[in-house]
Amino acid sequence: MVLLDNITSVSSSADYLPIGIQLIFAAGFVAFMIAFSAWVGPKRKTSDKLQTFTSGIPSHGDARHPMAIKYFLVAILFVLFDVEVIFFYPYAVNFQDFAADITMKWHTFYAVLMFVGCFLVGFIYIIKKGALKWED
Repeated sequence: MVLLDNITSVSSSADYLPIGIQLIFAAGFVAFMIAFSAWVGPKRKTSDKLQTFTSGIPSHGDARHPMAIKYFLVAILFVLFDVEVIFFYPYAVNFQDFAADITMKWHTFYAVLMFVGCFLVGFIYIIKKGALKWED
């Protein structure tokens, strides 16, 4: 552990002035380029250009077909469990550092066991609710 005795860090709003100028310049440049391209760019609206692009396939029916909620549910569950797995990474990286202090090692191990327990309870709940069944 490093003790910081004589190091003092004082930041003022003047330290952030270059960042503010850069953000203002970037936003102004983007706004100018959009306005300039709209002003100078070609404006030819023909009947062919205003038609819906169908890639050569004749359109039929309504485009608003109901889609099964299962696709969205599986995607959300994947993201949820994927993000939970990311929380294991710091533990795995710092595992050797915990070996020096045996009490710290066991405290972190119990914390990870609690996390895995909560993870498994959520997973069992999802299975019991039938969220991953595709028979519909």
